[in-house]
Amino acid sequence: MRQLTLALGLVLATLVAGACRSKEGVPNVSALIEDLKSTDRERSGRANLALIRVGEAAVPAVLELLNGQDPRLRSVALTTLWGMGEKAKAAVPTLAGALEDPDPEIRLGAAMALANMGPAAEGAVPALIRSLGDGDNRVRQVAVKALGNIGPGAREAVPVISRAVKRGPWPEAEEAIRKIQGRVEETPSPEPR
Repeated sequence: MRQLTLALGLVLATLVAGACRSKEGVPNVSALIEDLKSTDRERSGRANLALIRVGEAAVPAVLELLNGQDPRLRSVALTTLWGMGEKAKAAVPTLAGALEDPDPEIRLGAAMALANMGPAAEGAVPALIRSLGDGDNRVRQVAVKALGNIGPGAREAVPVISRAVKRGPWPEAEEAIRKIQGRVEETPSPEPR
């Protein structure tokens, strides 16, 4: 009986230790958000990378920062969403809305985050089309890149982009049209010497 009790105790201790280790592996998103808010670049940078690894589960908390009033924290949130790429798909509606923000840096950051999502940003196509008329050239450039990265899901943008190309050369817009229409040409690799 004593051996059975001892064996059960060992099994229980092993299970508890394993459970503790698995809980340690689950990041505390709230603590990471607090670190992300830090003005200490190293601390904030580590939190940014950790939140990017967390991905989808961290998006709601990062969106709270984006929807806040502090311009620095809003920019930090956009950087984190950019880093998540398609894992930040749940942020598409909020990022689409941010394309109309009065602050050009926020509009630029939102366009960059959408551009890094590829096809997952398809829900932002109407907002990205409107951004092709943005007063900030940087926002226009990234918006057209985002549309190209979305690919065939951005077909409705082709007429607007085509009109812009007719007004003057815009290589990024021409490339976006090719991507949207599925005519991406591979750049040949340089020949070895």
